[in-house]
Amino acid sequence: MKRGNQELIVGLDIGTSKVACIVAQARSTGEAEIIGVGQHPSRGLKKGVVVDIESTVQAINRAVQEAELMAGVQIHGAVVGIAGGHIRGYNSHGIVAIKNKEVSNDDLGRVMDAARAIVIPQDQNVIHVLPQEFTIDSQEGVREPIGMSGVRLEAQVHIVTGSISATQNIAKCVERCGLQVQGLVLEQLASADAVLTADEKELGVCLVDIGGGTTDIAIFRDGAVRHTAVIPIAGDQITNDIALGLRTPPVEAEQIKKLYGCALGDLIEQDDDIPVPSVGARPPRTISRRVLNDIIEPRVRELFELIQAELRRTGFEDLVAAGVVLTGGSSRLQGMAELAEEILHLPVRTGEPMHLAGMETVVRAPWHATGVGLVMYGMHNGLAGQAEPVQQPAAATSTVRDEGHRAAAMGGVFGKLRNWVQTSFG
Repeated sequence: MKRGNQELIVGLDIGTSKVACIVAQARSTGEAEIIGVGQHPSRGLKKGVVVDIESTVQAINRAVQEAELMAGVQIHGAVVGIAGGHIRGYNSHGIVAIKNKEVSNDDLGRVMDAARAIVIPQDQNVIHVLPQEFTIDSQEGVREPIGMSGVRLEAQVHIVTGSISATQNIAKCVERCGLQVQGLVLEQLASADAVLTADEKELGVCLVDIGGGTTDIAIFRDGAVRHTAVIPIAGDQITNDIALGLRTPPVEAEQIKKLYGCALGDLIEQDDDIPVPSVGARPPRTISRRVLNDIIEPRVRELFELIQAELRRTGFEDLVAAGVVLTGGSSRLQGMAELAEEILHLPVRTGEPMHLAGMETVVRAPWHATGVGLVMYGMHNGLAGQAEPVQQPAAATSTVRDEGHRAAAMGGVFGKLRNWVQTSFG
Protein backbone atom coordinates (compact mmCIF):
# COMPACT_ATOMS: atom_id res chain seq x y z
CA MET A 1 0.00 0.00 0.00
CA LYS A 2 0.94 3.66 -0.22
CA ARG A 3 0.82 6.62 2.09
CA GLY A 4 0.18 9.53 -0.21
CA ASN A 5 2.57 8.84 -3.08
CA GLN A 6 5.11 6.98 -0.91
CA GLU A 7 5.63 3.22 -0.66
CA LEU A 8 5.66 1.89 2.91
CA ILE A 9 8.20 -0.74 4.06
CA VAL A 10 8.27 -2.60 7.39
CA GLY A 11 11.30 -4.25 9.00
CA LEU A 12 10.88 -6.72 11.87
CA ASP A 13 14.01 -7.53 13.89
CA ILE A 14 13.24 -10.54 16.13
CA GLY A 15 16.27 -10.69 18.40
CA THR A 16 17.30 -12.53 21.53
CA SER A 17 17.00 -9.45 23.75
CA LYS A 18 14.39 -7.36 21.90
CA VAL A 19 11.86 -7.30 19.07
CA ALA A 20 11.96 -4.08 17.02
CA CYS A 21 9.49 -3.05 14.31
CA ILE A 22 10.38 -0.13 12.02
CA VAL A 23 8.03 1.46 9.47
CA ALA A 24 9.50 3.66 6.74
CA GLN A 25 8.60 5.16 3.41
CA ALA A 26 11.01 5.27 0.50
CA ARG A 27 12.08 8.70 -0.72
CA SER A 28 13.04 9.44 -4.32
CA THR A 29 16.52 10.35 -3.03
CA GLY A 30 17.07 6.74 -1.95
CA GLU A 31 16.72 7.56 1.74
CA ALA A 32 14.38 5.76 4.12
CA GLU A 33 12.07 8.14 5.98
CA ILE A 34 11.32 6.55 9.36
CA ILE A 35 7.70 7.16 10.39
CA GLY A 36 7.18 4.56 13.13
CA VAL A 37 9.25 2.56 15.62
CA GLY A 38 8.12 -0.09 18.09
CA GLN A 39 10.21 -2.12 20.51
CA HIS A 40 9.54 -4.71 23.20
CA PRO A 41 11.81 -6.94 25.31
CA SER A 42 12.17 -10.47 23.94
CA ARG A 43 12.17 -13.52 26.20
CA GLY A 44 11.19 -16.23 23.74
CA LEU A 45 14.50 -16.68 21.90
CA LYS A 46 17.83 -18.17 22.92
CA LYS A 47 20.92 -17.51 20.80
CA GLY A 48 18.68 -16.28 17.98
CA VAL A 49 16.43 -19.37 17.93
CA VAL A 50 12.77 -19.47 19.07
CA VAL A 51 12.37 -21.51 22.26
CA ASP A 52 8.98 -20.13 23.37
CA ILE A 53 6.46 -19.37 20.62
CA GLU A 54 3.84 -17.72 22.84
CA SER A 55 6.33 -15.33 24.43
CA THR A 56 7.77 -14.45 21.01
CA VAL A 57 4.30 -13.84 19.54
CA GLN A 58 3.44 -11.49 22.41
CA ALA A 59 6.68 -9.53 21.97
CA ILE A 60 6.10 -9.19 18.21
CA ASN A 61 2.51 -8.05 18.82
CA ARG A 62 3.61 -5.35 21.28
CA ALA A 63 6.37 -4.04 19.02
CA VAL A 64 4.07 -3.97 15.98
CA GLN A 65 1.29 -2.22 17.91
CA GLU A 66 3.69 0.47 19.08
CA ALA A 67 4.96 1.03 15.52
CA GLU A 68 1.37 1.17 14.19
CA LEU A 69 0.36 3.78 16.76
CA MET A 70 3.38 5.95 16.03
CA ALA A 71 3.09 5.72 12.24
CA GLY A 72 -0.71 5.83 12.03
CA VAL A 73 -0.80 2.77 9.77
CA GLN A 74 -2.00 -0.81 9.90
CA ILE A 75 0.76 -3.33 9.25
CA HIS A 76 0.06 -6.46 7.17
CA GLY A 77 3.54 -7.85 6.54
CA ALA A 78 7.23 -7.31 7.15
CA VAL A 79 10.74 -8.12 6.03
CA VAL A 80 11.94 -10.37 8.86
CA GLY A 81 15.50 -10.90 10.11
CA ILE A 82 16.96 -14.30 10.97
CA ALA A 83 20.12 -15.23 12.89
CA GLY A 84 21.43 -17.97 15.17
CA GLY A 85 24.04 -20.66 15.46
CA HIS A 86 22.24 -22.80 12.87
CA ILE A 87 23.20 -20.40 10.04
CA ARG A 88 25.85 -21.71 7.61
CA GLY A 89 27.66 -19.98 4.74
CA TYR A 90 29.23 -21.63 1.67
CA ASN A 91 31.03 -20.31 -1.41
CA SER A 92 30.05 -22.11 -4.59
CA HIS A 93 30.70 -22.06 -8.34
CA GLY A 94 28.46 -22.72 -11.36
CA ILE A 95 29.09 -22.96 -15.13
CA VAL A 96 26.61 -22.98 -18.05
CA ALA A 97 26.76 -22.50 -21.83
CA ILE A 98 25.36 -19.17 -23.09
CA LYS A 99 22.45 -20.08 -25.38
CA ASN A 100 22.41 -17.31 -27.99
CA LYS A 101 25.99 -16.04 -27.61
CA GLU A 102 24.62 -13.18 -25.50
CA VAL A 103 23.88 -13.42 -21.78
CA SER A 104 20.14 -13.26 -21.07
CA ASN A 105 18.09 -13.40 -17.87
CA ASP A 106 17.49 -17.07 -18.62
CA ASP A 107 21.25 -17.74 -18.75
CA LEU A 108 21.68 -15.84 -15.48
CA GLY A 109 18.97 -17.90 -13.81
CA ARG A 110 20.50 -21.17 -15.04
CA VAL A 111 24.02 -20.35 -13.83
CA MET A 112 22.67 -19.33 -10.40
CA ASP A 113 20.77 -22.64 -10.22
CA ALA A 114 23.95 -24.48 -11.16
CA ALA A 115 25.90 -22.66 -8.44
CA ARG A 116 23.33 -23.47 -5.75
CA ALA A 117 23.34 -27.19 -6.61
CA ILE A 118 25.52 -28.18 -3.66
CA VAL A 119 25.01 -30.84 -1.02
CA ILE A 120 23.67 -29.36 2.20
CA PRO A 121 22.40 -31.19 5.31
CA GLN A 122 18.80 -32.41 5.11
CA ASP A 123 17.75 -30.24 8.04
CA GLN A 124 18.94 -27.03 6.28
CA ASN A 125 17.34 -24.94 3.55
CA VAL A 126 18.74 -22.14 1.37
CA ILE A 127 18.00 -18.60 2.59
CA HIS A 128 20.18 -16.56 0.20
CA VAL A 129 22.17 -17.11 -2.99
CA LEU A 130 24.36 -14.00 -3.21
CA PRO A 131 26.32 -13.40 -6.44
CA GLN A 132 29.96 -12.41 -5.96
CA GLU A 133 31.21 -12.13 -9.54
CA PHE A 134 30.76 -13.62 -12.99
CA THR A 135 33.22 -14.84 -15.62
CA ILE A 136 32.37 -14.78 -19.33
CA ASP A 137 34.77 -17.04 -21.23
CA SER A 138 38.11 -15.86 -19.75
CA GLN A 139 36.96 -12.39 -18.69
CA GLU A 140 36.82 -12.33 -14.90
CA GLY A 141 35.34 -9.85 -12.45
CA VAL A 142 32.11 -9.17 -14.38
CA ARG A 143 29.38 -7.78 -12.12
CA GLU A 144 26.50 -7.24 -14.58
CA PRO A 145 26.69 -9.95 -17.26
CA ILE A 146 23.31 -9.30 -18.94
CA GLY A 147 23.81 -8.38 -22.63
CA MET A 148 27.49 -9.35 -22.79
CA SER A 149 28.69 -11.69 -25.55
CA GLY A 150 30.34 -15.06 -24.98
CA VAL A 151 29.91 -18.83 -24.99
CA ARG A 152 30.47 -19.81 -21.37
CA LEU A 153 29.12 -18.13 -18.23
CA GLU A 154 30.51 -18.85 -14.75
CA ALA A 155 29.22 -17.55 -11.42
CA GLN A 156 30.84 -17.33 -8.01
CA VAL A 157 28.19 -17.13 -5.27
CA HIS A 158 27.86 -17.16 -1.50
CA ILE A 159 25.08 -19.44 -0.27
CA VAL A 160 23.49 -18.94 3.15
CA THR A 161 21.50 -21.80 4.70
CA GLY A 162 19.55 -22.12 7.92
CA SER A 163 17.80 -24.79 9.94
CA ILE A 164 14.40 -25.65 8.45
CA SER A 165 12.76 -25.86 11.87
CA ALA A 166 14.29 -22.56 13.05
CA THR A 167 13.13 -20.67 9.95
CA GLN A 168 9.67 -22.24 10.13
CA ASN A 169 9.30 -21.26 13.80
CA ILE A 170 10.25 -17.64 13.08
CA ALA A 171 7.72 -17.55 10.21
CA LYS A 172 5.08 -19.21 12.41
CA CYS A 173 5.47 -16.57 15.13
CA VAL A 174 5.08 -13.74 12.59
CA GLU A 175 2.06 -15.37 10.95
CA ARG A 176 0.43 -15.97 14.36
CA CYS A 177 0.41 -12.17 14.69
CA GLY A 178 -1.60 -11.86 11.46
CA LEU A 179 1.40 -10.69 9.44
CA GLN A 180 2.86 -11.93 6.19
CA VAL A 181 6.59 -12.69 5.90
CA GLN A 182 7.58 -10.64 2.84
CA GLY A 183 11.18 -11.81 3.02
CA LEU A 184 13.52 -13.66 5.39
CA VAL A 185 16.90 -11.91 5.57
CA LEU A 186 20.15 -12.84 7.31
CA GLU A 187 20.55 -10.19 10.01
CA GLN A 188 24.20 -9.28 9.38
CA LEU A 189 23.40 -8.65 5.70
CA ALA A 190 20.59 -6.32 6.75
CA SER A 191 22.87 -4.53 9.23
CA ALA A 192 25.48 -4.13 6.49
CA ASP A 193 22.96 -2.28 4.31
CA ALA A 194 22.38 0.18 7.17
CA VAL A 195 25.90 0.86 8.49
CA LEU A 196 28.49 0.13 5.78
CA THR A 197 29.55 2.49 2.98
CA ALA A 198 30.07 1.41 -0.63
CA ASP A 199 33.79 2.22 -0.30
CA GLU A 200 34.16 -0.07 2.71
CA LYS A 201 32.47 -2.94 0.87
CA GLU A 202 34.75 -2.35 -2.11
CA LEU A 203 38.04 -2.15 -0.18
CA GLY A 204 37.22 -5.02 2.14
CA VAL A 205 35.51 -4.79 5.53
CA CYS A 206 34.46 -7.11 8.33
CA LEU A 207 31.07 -6.31 9.88
CA VAL A 208 30.66 -7.59 13.45
CA ASP A 209 27.06 -7.39 14.72
CA ILE A 210 27.18 -8.06 18.48
CA GLY A 211 23.65 -8.77 19.66
CA GLY A 212 22.21 -10.34 22.76
CA GLY A 213 22.51 -14.03 21.87
CA THR A 214 25.00 -14.23 18.99
CA THR A 215 27.73 -12.26 17.27
CA ASP A 216 27.17 -12.26 13.49
CA ILE A 217 30.03 -11.70 11.04
CA ALA A 218 29.90 -10.70 7.37
CA ILE A 219 33.02 -10.05 5.28
CA PHE A 220 32.75 -7.91 2.13
CA ARG A 221 35.32 -7.36 -0.60
CA ASP A 222 34.97 -5.98 -4.14
CA GLY A 223 31.40 -5.00 -3.28
CA ALA A 224 30.19 -8.54 -2.55
CA VAL A 225 29.71 -10.85 0.44
CA ARG A 226 32.70 -13.20 0.71
CA HIS A 227 32.06 -14.91 4.04
CA THR A 228 29.46 -15.15 6.80
CA ALA A 229 29.76 -16.71 10.25
CA VAL A 230 28.05 -16.81 13.65
CA ILE A 231 29.85 -16.86 17.02
CA PRO A 232 27.72 -17.98 19.99
CA ILE A 233 29.11 -15.34 22.38
CA ALA A 234 27.43 -11.95 22.78
CA GLY A 235 25.86 -9.56 25.27
CA ASP A 236 23.87 -12.18 27.20
CA GLN A 237 27.04 -14.11 28.05
CA ILE A 238 28.60 -10.95 29.49
CA THR A 239 25.45 -10.31 31.54
CA ASN A 240 25.43 -13.91 32.82
CA ASP A 241 29.08 -13.61 33.85
CA ILE A 242 28.25 -10.45 35.82
CA ALA A 243 25.21 -12.09 37.45
CA LEU A 244 27.27 -15.11 38.56
CA GLY A 245 30.37 -13.16 39.52
CA LEU A 246 28.51 -10.56 41.58
CA ARG A 247 25.70 -12.88 42.75
CA THR A 248 23.01 -10.51 41.53
CA PRO A 249 19.80 -11.13 39.50
CA PRO A 250 20.28 -11.11 35.67
CA VAL A 251 18.03 -8.03 35.28
CA GLU A 252 20.22 -6.09 37.72
CA ALA A 253 23.37 -7.45 36.04
CA GLU A 254 22.17 -6.05 32.70
CA GLN A 255 21.65 -2.61 34.26
CA ILE A 256 25.07 -2.70 35.92
CA LYS A 257 26.64 -3.61 32.56
CA LYS A 258 24.92 -0.71 30.79
CA LEU A 259 25.65 1.90 33.47
CA TYR A 260 29.15 0.97 34.61
CA GLY A 261 30.51 -1.69 32.24
CA CYS A 262 33.81 -1.21 30.40
CA ALA A 263 35.56 -3.69 28.11
CA LEU A 264 39.05 -2.25 28.63
CA GLY A 265 40.37 -1.54 32.12
CA ASP A 266 42.87 1.08 30.88
CA LEU A 267 39.94 3.38 30.08
CA ILE A 268 38.64 3.47 33.66
CA GLU A 269 39.81 6.84 34.97
CA GLN A 270 38.15 6.72 38.38
CA ASP A 271 37.71 3.52 40.37
CA ASP A 272 34.22 4.29 41.74
CA ASP A 273 32.18 2.06 44.00
CA ILE A 274 29.14 0.44 42.35
CA PRO A 275 25.94 -0.55 44.21
CA VAL A 276 25.09 -4.22 43.63
CA PRO A 277 21.60 -5.57 44.54
CA SER A 278 21.70 -9.03 46.13
CA VAL A 279 19.52 -12.07 45.50
CA GLY A 280 16.50 -12.57 47.73
CA ALA A 281 16.18 -10.49 50.89
CA ARG A 282 19.92 -10.03 51.37
CA PRO A 283 21.09 -6.41 51.67
CA PRO A 284 22.77 -4.71 48.68
CA ARG A 285 26.56 -4.45 48.52
CA THR A 286 29.13 -2.20 46.85
CA ILE A 287 32.06 -3.27 44.66
CA SER A 288 34.87 -1.52 42.85
CA ARG A 289 34.33 -0.71 39.16
CA ARG A 290 37.62 -2.47 38.42
CA VAL A 291 36.19 -5.69 39.87
CA LEU A 292 33.36 -5.39 37.34
CA ASN A 293 35.92 -4.85 34.56
CA ASP A 294 37.77 -7.99 35.67
CA ILE A 295 34.58 -9.92 34.92
CA ILE A 296 33.72 -8.24 31.60
CA GLU A 297 37.11 -7.89 29.89
CA PRO A 298 38.06 -11.62 29.70
CA ARG A 299 34.75 -12.47 28.00
CA VAL A 300 35.06 -9.63 25.47
CA ARG A 301 38.70 -10.60 24.79
CA GLU A 302 37.55 -14.15 24.13
CA LEU A 303 34.99 -12.86 21.62
CA PHE A 304 37.49 -10.78 19.66
CA GLU A 305 40.05 -13.59 19.72
CA LEU A 306 37.43 -15.88 18.14
CA ILE A 307 36.74 -13.21 15.49
CA GLN A 308 40.48 -12.96 14.81
CA ALA A 309 40.69 -16.76 14.50
CA GLU A 310 37.78 -16.71 12.00
CA LEU A 311 39.51 -14.03 9.90
CA ARG A 312 42.77 -16.02 9.88
CA ARG A 313 41.06 -19.33 9.12
CA THR A 314 39.29 -17.88 6.09
CA GLY A 315 42.32 -15.93 4.87
CA PHE A 316 40.69 -12.50 5.10
CA GLU A 317 42.78 -11.00 7.91
CA ASP A 318 45.02 -9.11 5.46
CA LEU A 319 42.27 -8.42 2.91
CA VAL A 320 39.93 -6.19 4.93
CA ALA A 321 41.67 -2.89 4.18
CA ALA A 322 38.76 -0.84 5.57
CA GLY A 323 39.04 -2.68 8.88
CA VAL A 324 36.21 -3.72 11.19
CA VAL A 325 32.81 -2.12 11.84
CA LEU A 326 31.11 -2.99 15.13
CA THR A 327 27.34 -2.69 15.44
CA GLY A 328 24.49 -4.22 17.42
CA GLY A 329 23.26 -3.43 20.93
CA SER A 330 26.27 -4.87 22.77
CA SER A 331 28.76 -2.82 20.72
CA ARG A 332 27.81 0.26 22.78
CA LEU A 333 29.72 -1.09 25.80
CA GLN A 334 32.51 1.37 26.62
CA GLY A 335 35.92 0.27 25.34
CA MET A 336 34.67 -2.26 22.76
CA ALA A 337 36.25 -0.52 19.76
CA GLU A 338 39.53 0.13 21.61
CA LEU A 339 39.85 -3.50 22.74
CA ALA A 340 38.94 -4.73 19.23
CA GLU A 341 41.75 -2.61 17.73
CA GLU A 342 44.22 -3.93 20.31
CA ILE A 343 43.43 -7.58 19.52
CA LEU A 344 42.63 -7.50 15.79
CA HIS A 345 45.35 -4.98 14.79
CA LEU A 346 42.88 -3.39 12.38
CA PRO A 347 41.10 -0.01 12.29
CA VAL A 348 37.75 -0.30 14.11
CA ARG A 349 34.71 1.97 14.22
CA THR A 350 31.20 1.67 15.65
CA GLY A 351 28.53 1.69 12.94
CA GLU A 352 25.16 3.44 13.15
CA PRO A 353 22.38 3.47 10.51
CA MET A 354 22.95 5.99 7.70
CA HIS A 355 20.96 7.59 4.84
CA LEU A 356 17.86 8.18 6.96
CA ALA A 357 15.24 10.89 7.18
CA GLY A 358 12.15 11.54 9.31
CA MET A 359 12.62 10.18 12.85
CA GLU A 360 16.25 9.33 12.17
CA THR A 361 17.40 10.41 15.64
CA VAL A 362 15.25 7.65 17.19
CA VAL A 363 16.92 4.84 15.21
CA ARG A 364 20.41 6.28 14.67
CA ALA A 365 21.96 3.85 17.14
CA PRO A 366 23.85 0.53 16.76
CA TRP A 367 21.02 -1.52 18.31
CA HIS A 368 18.68 -0.46 15.49
CA ALA A 369 21.11 -1.40 12.70
CA THR A 370 19.32 -4.65 11.83
CA GLY A 371 15.80 -3.16 11.88
CA VAL A 372 16.81 -0.23 9.65
CA GLY A 373 18.77 -2.61 7.42
CA LEU A 374 15.67 -4.78 6.92
CA VAL A 375 13.76 -1.68 5.79
CA MET A 376 16.56 -0.82 3.33
CA TYR A 377 16.64 -4.41 2.06
CA GLY A 378 12.91 -4.13 1.43
CA MET A 379 13.44 -0.85 -0.45
CA HIS A 380 16.20 -2.29 -2.65
CA ASN A 381 14.31 -5.50 -3.42
CA GLY A 382 10.82 -4.16 -4.10
CA LEU A 383 9.18 -5.46 -0.91
CA ALA A 384 6.95 -2.43 -0.28
CA GLY A 385 3.20 -2.45 0.31
CA GLN A 386 3.16 -4.07 3.76
CA ALA A 387 1.25 -1.32 5.57
CA GLU A 388 -1.61 1.07 4.89
CA PRO A 389 -3.13 4.12 6.60
CA VAL A 390 -5.62 3.08 9.26
CA GLN A 391 -9.29 3.35 8.40
CA GLN A 392 -10.09 3.51 12.13
CA PRO A 393 -8.29 5.09 15.08
CA ALA A 394 -4.88 3.52 15.65
CA ALA A 395 -5.85 2.56 19.20
CA ALA A 396 -8.77 0.54 17.83
CA THR A 397 -6.43 -1.26 15.43
CA SER A 398 -4.20 -2.27 18.32
CA THR A 399 -7.27 -3.47 20.25
CA VAL A 400 -8.31 -5.64 17.29
CA ARG A 401 -4.82 -7.19 17.16
CA ASP A 402 -4.92 -7.75 20.96
CA GLU A 403 -8.39 -9.33 20.83
CA GLY A 404 -7.35 -11.62 17.98
CA HIS A 405 -4.33 -12.79 19.92
CA ARG A 406 -6.38 -13.33 23.10
CA ALA A 407 -9.03 -15.24 21.15
CA ALA A 408 -6.38 -17.49 19.60
CA ALA A 409 -4.84 -18.11 23.02
CA MET A 410 -8.21 -18.88 24.65
CA GLY A 411 -9.12 -21.12 21.73
CA GLY A 412 -5.96 -23.09 22.38
CA VAL A 413 -6.78 -23.41 26.10
CA PHE A 414 -10.39 -24.54 25.50
CA GLY A 415 -9.20 -26.93 22.79
CA LYS A 416 -6.79 -28.60 25.23
CA LEU A 417 -9.53 -28.77 27.88
CA ARG A 418 -11.99 -30.33 25.39
CA ASN A 419 -9.40 -32.93 24.33
CA TRP A 420 -8.70 -33.79 27.98
CA VAL A 421 -12.40 -34.25 28.72
CA GLN A 422 -12.87 -36.46 25.65
CA THR A 423 -9.84 -38.57 26.55
CA SER A 424 -10.78 -38.92 30.21
CA PHE A 425 -14.51 -39.52 29.89
CA GLY A 426 -14.83 -40.93 26.40
